[in-house]
Amino acid sequence: MNGVKVAAEAAEVFSTRKGTVYQSDRELCWYIDFADKLVRFDYRGLLKLKQSIYRLDIELLLLDSSRSPEIEMVFICACNHCYFLNLSQIIALKELLEGTFAMFELNQIIHDRLHRLAI
Repeated sequence: MNGVKVAAEAAEVFSTRKGTVYQSDRELCWYIDFADKLVRFDYRGLLKLKQSIYRLDIELLLLDSSRSPEIEMVFICACNHCYFLNLSQIIALKELLEGTFAMFELNQIIHDRLHRLAI
């Protein structure tokens, strides 16, 4: 790993076979454990990573035989980290991020419903 450690109180947000996203309320950050790399992100960095991954045209990458090698560099502006990912890793990271942001939305829905019931 790269010297980053997940905070002891961090809670798992979403996990797949390929990676896990943790949230630390105390540190106001998220940790992504993916591709043998543990990286700390603030919310803005997490959104930028999501945008970078969603911008990649997976279908084009699969069908374009002129491209070689099948490695993409995912660089996040204003962040000290980048990923070098093959196609299956790109798909796996996209799945991890989709699940993570679905959990964020679910959490917001539950919070809104509970708040409405309390009023």
